[in-house]
Amino acid sequence: MSESQYGRADLGSLHVEARSPLPTRHGSFEVYVFRYDDEPEKEHVAIVSGNLRGASDVPLRIHSECLTSEVLGSLKCDCREQLEFALGYIAKQSPGVVLYLRQEGRGIGLTNKIRAYALQSQGVDTVDANRQLGLPDDSRRYESAAAMLEHLGVRSVRLLTNNPEKVAALRSLGVAVRGQVPVLIEPNVHSRGYLRTKVVRMNHSLPQVAGAYTDAE
Repeated sequence: MSESQYGRADLGSLHVEARSPLPTRHGSFEVYVFRYDDEPEKEHVAIVSGNLRGASDVPLRIHSECLTSEVLGSLKCDCREQLEFALGYIAKQSPGVVLYLRQEGRGIGLTNKIRAYALQSQGVDTVDANRQLGLPDDSRRYESAAAMLEHLGVRSVRLLTNNPEKVAALRSLGVAVRGQVPVLIEPNVHSRGYLRTKVVRMNHSLPQVAGAYTDAE
């Protein structure tokens, strides 16, 4: 398989569209843009620190796009803080990688996410908001992530997540997950209910932080 610095390489159902060094305030990374045949409209991104090829127990964050938090600065979730934590972590623990997947709103898309926000503003939690819209609780997929890890030559990972279902999903795709690193973000008054719902209804492994997951809104 051949690949130019900015060109495209075919990897079966996975294609490298572009790559480049990228200096950031978290550190210097190599950034890859991938396209996966089953999701041709999406451009997924790998943010790489160090040499991953043949590496074991690599710190890995699989992060799903959250425009409202990462661009608009929404306080309703902790997505931006989780992404920044992960980038800082892999820069310090190099080699490491963040896979940024373009699956907004746990896979329901931006329009439906904002519709769900509107329901949440009326007191409905994030799970029931999706269900009232006729949508699944979580429709994210990780086949592209597994293919990206294979291309990058990663042998095994330590997953930066609070979600045990993400660990199980990766293992079902053949990814060797050797451990789990919690990503603990201090909640704010707007995100408290959302994070509590993650614990109570979505089985996320989050310790109590200042009573955030047991106190009433």
